[in-house]
Amino acid sequence: MTSAFFASIAATGFMVAFLHAALPTHWLPFVLVGRAQKWSAGRTLGVTLLAGLGHVALTILLGLILVIAGLALEPRLGHLFHWIVGGLMVAVGLFYIARGRHSHALPEAGRRTYASDRAAITALVVLLTLSPCEAFLPYYLAGMKHGWGAFLLLSVVLLAATAAGMLLFTGLSLAGVRRLNLDWLERYEETILGVALVLVGLAVAFLKT
Repeated sequence: MTSAFFASIAATGFMVAFLHAALPTHWLPFVLVGRAQKWSAGRTLGVTLLAGLGHVALTILLGLILVIAGLALEPRLGHLFHWIVGGLMVAVGLFYIARGRHSHALPEAGRRTYASDRAAITALVVLLTLSPCEAFLPYYLAGMKHGWGAFLLLSVVLLAATAAGMLLFTGLSLAGVRRLNLDWLERYEETILGVALVLVGLAVAFLKT
């Protein structure tokens, strides 16, 4: 796998993580709760970032487990390993495409008021942390051939894309941009992620160098 090919994996992973973070479920609850609790814009963005860090941390932990399992299996599978990884990504992508009509409901945390700021922050952080970006996990396997440096780089990509998406759309909403026109993203997000996974999976399977 060449460095250029890995760069394309990282770029596609950034797109996947950013689109995932741009979903209203990843920023609208913070706006709604922030307004209900009368938080400043800075505090709302801070809580958003804190929840995003938890979201990313659990995803990285799951990615680490996946890579460790892959490293254990790779010596036994030999030259078949890249076919298995590519096939897994294609299968996950097809699953996302098939599930593409699924609607994303607003988390309960975004529809409640809280007796204290601590309760509100805890609810927002816990709910997002326990909902990792599972669509990004196959990218850790795809970059495994480049070693732990690639794992670290992909984790930075995940963090940057997630923070950018969540803070951007939270900030825009707080600034008074009332209509962000993201209905199309909510409708087609899983289809877009599925197509990206299928394409990367095919590349991993057939373009190994």
